[in-house]
Amino acid sequence: MAKHRDTIIPETGPFTLRRARVPAPFLAGSWPLDAEGCALVDIRVENGAVASIAAPQTGPGIDLEGRLVWARLIDVHTHLDKGQVIPRARPDGTLDGGMIGTFEDRKKWTHADIKARMSFGLRCAYAHGVGAIRTHLDSQEENARTSWAVFRELRDEWKGRVSLQAVGLVPLTFFRNAWGGELADLVAESGGVLGGTTDAIGHYDGAKNEELVALIERFLEIAGKRGLDVDMHVDQSDDPSAFSLPLIAEAVLRTGFGGKVLAGHCVNLALQDEATIARTAEACAKAGIAVASMPTPMVYLQDRGRGRTPRWRGVTAAHELRLAGVKVAIGGDNCRDAWFPYGDHDMVDTLQQSVRVLQLDDDLAQAAAMAGPVAADIAGLEHAGRIAVGGPADLILFAARTLNEFMCRPQSDRIVLNAGKRVRDPLPDYAELDAVLGV
Repeated sequence: MAKHRDTIIPETGPFTLRRARVPAPFLAGSWPLDAEGCALVDIRVENGAVASIAAPQTGPGIDLEGRLVWARLIDVHTHLDKGQVIPRARPDGTLDGGMIGTFEDRKKWTHADIKARMSFGLRCAYAHGVGAIRTHLDSQEENARTSWAVFRELRDEWKGRVSLQAVGLVPLTFFRNAWGGELADLVAESGGVLGGTTDAIGHYDGAKNEELVALIERFLEIAGKRGLDVDMHVDQSDDPSAFSLPLIAEAVLRTGFGGKVLAGHCVNLALQDEATIARTAEACAKAGIAVASMPTPMVYLQDRGRGRTPRWRGVTAAHELRLAGVKVAIGGDNCRDAWFPYGDHDMVDTLQQSVRVLQLDDDLAQAAAMAGPVAADIAGLEHAGRIAVGGPADLILFAARTLNEFMCRPQSDRIVLNAGKRVRDPLPDYAELDAVLGV
């Protein structure tokens, strides 16, 4: 394993990765699997694409000796626009603190500031082996047009390296007024996804019960008229009474909303009684609602009290949702911002932590899919998250031979391929942000 980093990937011409061990969800077709659910295959790469996948054979090529090869990973829920503001923002570890800190930091968001920080985050993700990102963009009227202009620029600049999607995120109550429709137009013009948060509703502006139902329907109507998918922040609290996920499922079914629906967080689902969890999971499955869980910042934020040890993990009921047939993905969420002071847009690290927090070790191959093909399906990314003949050779080569070995080390010696070429971009130096942040 010590020689893994020295593996030579040709700069030109085709090559074959021999005896690559791939988790089954990353492959099409049926393959003989080992005890962890992985297949041993040869992967032929030509002209930046996967030319063939076959059972192991003898012959010239790069013998990986059974080491793991995955497709590049997907972060289906993050916030590039908020990120990389430490120490300009100083999180206190609370949800209220994150909200207030972000509100204050947004006053400093110029085009140059947003672009520098988002670019930094993208460089981190790319070096770590992330091939696609869906980022939420805070889209209040005073800053939305600037943030979306930066996003469009970066989407073009990063094309061919990282596929970028964006979600226009505002509290659901913003759809009471004209800005809700204007934002939806901006999102549609930018090829984005419409977002709304239910997290604060009932606590800060009085919307609940029938009014909340009406807002959800209004939100879906606005999105539906423009042919937009939706991606919502849902029930990000430890208050079981502030529970909107069933209302969203009912509204999707009642209105016949035809777009994709992703519900992020949904953490207080885990605080409901077992019957309510089962009923809600079934409703989400019937409505076609997918769920994104973000264990790393939620463990940090939820159930926090000074001098008090948290009593719960702050994550959604992922096992129950998956058993009901709901697609559940893992996202990185916040990174070095007013909500969460840690992270590096590394989905390998996020997945490793998520397996432990959510206890996903009963099937590590399927757990890996939550940051790969499952996330790709949720985001509608046709060529991401899988190793497929004719698809791009966007791969991560690990030193680990088994999924257990993968889980036990940080995999800092991973090799990332983009269209068959080795990614040699270094992680950016934090010092580059000093001038941006006024340090």
